Amino acid sequence: MWSYHPDLLAAPVPRYTSYPTAAEFDDDVGGPDLVAALAQVTGEVSVYVHIPFCETICWYCGCNTGRANRGHRLTTYLEALHREVSLVGQLLPKTAYVRRISFGGGSPNAIAPADFVRLFLSLTDAFHLDDPLVSVELDPRTLTAGWARAMAGIGVHNASLGVQTFDARLQQAIGRIQPVQDIERCTSLLREAGITSLNYDLMYGLPGQTEDQLAATLTRAVEFGADRIALFGYAHVPHLIARQRRINADALPDQDTRFRLAMSGYQFLTQHGYIPVGFDHFALPDDPLAQAATNGRLHRNFQGFTDDEAPVLIGLGASAISSFPGLLIQNEKNAGRYRMMLSQDHLPGSRGIRRNAEDQRCGGIIEALLCHGRVELPLDMRLEAESRLRRFAAVGIVRFEGDMLVIPPEALPYARTIAAVFDPYRHEAGRKFSSAV
Repeated sequence: MWSYHPDLLAAPVPRYTSYPTAAEFDDDVGGPDLVAALAQVTGEVSVYVHIPFCETICWYCGCNTGRANRGHRLTTYLEALHREVSLVGQLLPKTAYVRRISFGGGSPNAIAPADFVRLFLSLTDAFHLDDPLVSVELDPRTLTAGWARAMAGIGVHNASLGVQTFDARLQQAIGRIQPVQDIERCTSLLREAGITSLNYDLMYGLPGQTEDQLAATLTRAVEFGADRIALFGYAHVPHLIARQRRINADALPDQDTRFRLAMSGYQFLTQHGYIPVGFDHFALPDDPLAQAATNGRLHRNFQGFTDDEAPVLIGLGASAISSFPGLLIQNEKNAGRYRMMLSQDHLPGSRGIRRNAEDQRCGGIIEALLCHGRVELPLDMRLEAESRLRRFAAVGIVRFEGDMLVIPPEALPYARTIAAVFDPYRHEAGRKFSSAV
C-alpha cells in the first residue's frame, strides 16, 4: 500500500501543529504583544485551557506537566488561572465570541470535579460564549463518576482518553499501567455522560512492540467503539525530555519497523470503517472530524487535526500557546513564574514569534499539504519546490498537476517531510525533531 523509501524519511521534521513552529519562538515577544493582539480580535474564537498536572507522570510524555500531589500547588495554580481568564476576558472586544473550549494538560481530571465546574463558570462570566463545543482530555486511571457528572452538567460532547496501548508488557515499558477494565469503565462513564465523540490516543513505535500487539490494541479500540483514534508514533527525544531516559532505547524499533507498524495500523483502521484524517488520525464516517476531512474543511492547530475553523485560538494556563494571524505567543512555562506574573496582573505571555506575510503564506501551504494532500503553488515557490522535490517525484511520492502540487494517498507518510520543503526555517541546520514516521 505504501512504498518505503528510507532515505526520504531520514531527516527528522516537526509535526507542524503551528507555523512557524515553537522551535522558532524567542523572548522578543511578550505580554504587551498579547495585549495588542487580543484588542484586535473579532468574530469567532476558540479557547484552550491548560492544566499542567497529572496524578502520575508517564515516562514517554512530552507534555508540560507535574505531579498533582500537593494540594496547595493546585489551589494556587487555579487561582492564577482564574485571574488570567478574567484579565483576558476584559481585553477581548465585545465582538469576539467563543465557539469552542478545550481543556488539556497534563490531565484536567487531576483537579477536583467542583474545581472544573468553577473554572468553566469563570469562562462563562469572562467571555461571550456562543453555544461552545467543549472538549476534555482525560486520564482514564483517575476518572471518577463525579467527573463524569460534572462533564454532563456542563455539556461536554468531545473527550479524549490517553490509552496508548492495551498491552500490559508495553505499558510496563513506558511507565503507564492501566488495566483494560479501566478503559472499559471510563468509556461507559463517558457515554452515559453524553460524550458523542470519543477519541483514544494510541501509540506505535514503543519498545519491542510488534504488529500483533498493535493489532490487538486496535481491535480493543474498535470493539469499545472509539469514534476517533489518534495513532501517534512515539517520539524518543531524551535530550529534550529527561523522563524518557527511563525507557530502554535499545528496545525501540528501527525506522523500517516503525514504518511497518504505521502502515499496518493504517490498513487495520481503514479496513474497519475509519476514515483517515491525515496520516495518523482516524474517525468514523459520521464523526465531524471525518466529515471535515472528506469535505475539505480540515485544519491543523495545537490540538492536531481539527474541524475548528476559528482564526484565533486563545491559550490559557502555563505553557499554553495563543495563535493569531500575525502572532504566536506562549505563556510562561514555569508554574511558579506563571503565578507570580498573574499576581501582579501581568498577562503571562513570555515568548513567541510575529508572523509576517511570508510566514503566513508558508504556513498556509504546509497546512494545505498536511490536511488536504494538495496545494496550488505560486510560480516562485513552484520553481524552487520542483528542484527540492525531484527525488520525491522520481519515485511517485509527489506529482505536479499544472500549478497544483499533489501528495497521492499512498504517499501519506511523507507528508510532513514534503511540507518541510516549504519551511525556510528548516533549511537551517542545528535543530533536532522527532522521526518523520
